[in-house]
Amino acid sequence: MNTNKTLITGGLGFIGSNYVDYILETKPQENLLVLDKMTYAADPNALKRWQENKQLNFIQGDICDADLLQQIFKGNNIQGVVHFAAESHVDNSISRPQAFVETNIMGTFHLLEAARKTWLNERQTLKSDYKKARFHHISTDEVYGALGPTGAFSEETAYAPNSPYSASKAASDHLVRSYFHTYSLPVVTTNCSNNFGPYQHSEKLIPTIIRKAIQEEPIPIYGTGENIRDWLFVQDHCSAIQRVFEKGTLGEVYAVGGDSEKTNLDLCKAVLEILDKHKPRPNGTSYSELITHVTDRLGHDYRYAIDATKIKTTLGWSAQTSFEDALEITVFHYLNQGK
Repeated sequence: MNTNKTLITGGLGFIGSNYVDYILETKPQENLLVLDKMTYAADPNALKRWQENKQLNFIQGDICDADLLQQIFKGNNIQGVVHFAAESHVDNSISRPQAFVETNIMGTFHLLEAARKTWLNERQTLKSDYKKARFHHISTDEVYGALGPTGAFSEETAYAPNSPYSASKAASDHLVRSYFHTYSLPVVTTNCSNNFGPYQHSEKLIPTIIRKAIQEEPIPIYGTGENIRDWLFVQDHCSAIQRVFEKGTLGEVYAVGGDSEKTNLDLCKAVLEILDKHKPRPNGTSYSELITHVTDRLGHDYRYAIDATKIKTTLGWSAQTSFEDALEITVFHYLNQGK
C-alpha cells in the first residue's frame, strides 16, 4: 500500500497554506497531498515555497468532484483530512451566494462521502487499514451569529448565522456532526475567530489597509468602525489545528480564539501606527488621515468573541504570539511583498 498521506483541502488558501508551511516545518516525516481548485483566492506562489519538498504532492481539483475525490482517497492511502477548502469572503457571499452553497455545503458533503466510503466497512466501523483515520473540519465563529457588548461564543453556543457565508459554514458543520453520529466517521471540528498573518488574500481587511495606505488611497472602514472581532494569529491557529487533529476527542468541537478583541477602527489604527513608524508618508503626516468611513455591510454582525477554555484546559493549547508582535510580523510581510 502507498505511504500514508494526509489530504489538505484548500491548501493554497490563506490558512491552508500557512498550515502546510507549519506541518512541513514541524512534522518532517508527514506526507501531504494538497488539493486546491485554484480560484482567485488561491496563492500559487505557495507551490514555489514547496516545490523542493519531497513530502508534498499537489493536485488541482474541486472538492465538488466526487469522482476525483474517490480516486484521491483510493489511490493515495488517505489516512487524514484537514478540510480548509471554502468560499470565505462575506461580501462575495452577499453578491453571489450560490458559489458558497455549492462549495461549502456540497463540497463538504462529497468529501465526507469519500471518507466514509473509503474508511468504513458495511457495518459503519473503521476498516483495519484505517483505524487511526481522522477528518478535521475547519470552520468559523461566524456560525454563531453576533454578540452584544458582553459574552463570548463557546462550543455550546446556539447557531444563528447571519450571512450566506456563515449559513453555508453552519450547514457544513451540521453535516460533519451528522456523519459522526450516524456513521461514526472519526471527525473533529474547530470554529476559529478572525485570522490574520502572512499570505492573506488582498481583499481581506488588514492587507487592504496596508495596500490602500501605501498607495495613498482612502482606507475604507465599514460604518462607524465599531464592529468588534477577536483576532487570532494564523500561526497560532495552525498549532491549534494540529493539536486538535492529533489529540482532540472524536465528535467534539473546539472553539479557537486569540483573546484579542479589537474594533475594526482600532485595528486599522494599530496597523497604520506600524506603517507610520517603519514606512512614513512622504508628506510627514499619519496614514490615519486616509481612513474613510463607507456604507456599512448588509447584516454586519456587531461583535464576535471566543471563549477558548475547552481547548486550553483539555488539550493544553494557548496562543503563543502577542497581538502586537503578530501584527508587526504581518505588516512587515506585506511591506516586503510590496503589497
